[in-house]
Amino acid sequence: MEAKIQHQKRQTCPAEIALKMISGRWKLLIWGELFAGAKRFGELQRVLGSVTQKMLTQQLREMEEDGIVHREVYLQIPPKVEYSLTPLGKELQAAIAAMHAWGDGLMEREIKK
Repeated sequence: MEAKIQHQKRQTCPAEIALKMISGRWKLLIWGELFAGAKRFGELQRVLGSVTQKMLTQQLREMEEDGIVHREVYLQIPPKVEYSLTPLGKELQAAIAAMHAWGDGLMEREIKK
């Protein structure tokens, strides 16, 4: 019973919730592409290079479930689907910029070693 209570408490950490939303091998790269504007699935796959169709689909679905990405299906032939950032997804810009700056500092330290 105590382990269950600790698990519930741990899931309420705001930083953990935020990290869960952006964790994943491709999520930050997808976010970066979508921050520049809406993209079709094929465009994302081309620009990301080595991502598999299965993995890209999985990451996009997770981002959609988390409310970061909007999936727009156009009823036409051939079918057209576009992905874009939601307002919540756009709010990530400041957090990701801060992580980028922190990463730059870490890289500088490594270079000086």
